[in-house]
Amino acid sequence: MHKFTVERLTFDTLTQLPNSWEPADYKALLTKTGYDNPDEIAANELTDMTHMALTDLEPTEAAQLVLEYLFEDQLTTGQIENLAHQMLTEKLWEENPELGQHEGFFKATQLLYTAYNGKFPRAEAVQFQVQLTTEDAEALTIFNQQPEAPLLRLLAQGMPHNTLLKRLFHEQLDGTSFPEAPSIIWQLMPSKKTDSSVIFDVVSSAYWLDDFKYADTYEATTQADAVAETAE
Repeated sequence: MHKFTVERLTFDTLTQLPNSWEPADYKALLTKTGYDNPDEIAANELTDMTHMALTDLEPTEAAQLVLEYLFEDQLTTGQIENLAHQMLTEKLWEENPELGQHEGFFKATQLLYTAYNGKFPRAEAVQFQVQLTTEDAEALTIFNQQPEAPLLRLLAQGMPHNTLLKRLFHEQLDGTSFPEAPSIIWQLMPSKKTDSSVIFDVVSSAYWLDDFKYADTYEATTQADAVAETAE
């Protein structure tokens, strides 16, 4: 066990993930809608043009096209058709059983929500900075590989007992195997590091980590995931 002081520095709610849609993504979507020369569109017009091209389609058609682009190698045509209909009413970035696809469903829904002026569910994510300080410099090495699991163990201790993360993953939080952790923390970036502390920029679904906005500075312990000795 490694002991840390955990301090929440910032906390914001997002309706769009940072860097989730790049110009190349918009051009690829435009090509899928049948647009002839997306490379000729000015960079500052790509987003609006993509929204316009999508709204020329029925909402479920547009959803299908976006899901095909994001999940081409992961989902069958039939699955994509079903999910495209579900997207109109369901928060798939929270409700779908495949955690590894939640970030993709969020990206798809946020794009369609904006394009269709709210016909799709409103997607909410959270972004915050958290500082971890320790008296044992060696403890910081647990974040060198697979940092999401030890970080989630620390964050959970600053949230209420009935928070969803604790209810669903209490065994993983207490143990040394938390394979779902990278699917819960969508973006993770160390922004400042010293010999005794590190600041992480965290992006996740409000579904999992919204309760962290109430966290005060606190002491917590954590452990890294056990590394499997054989390659998967």
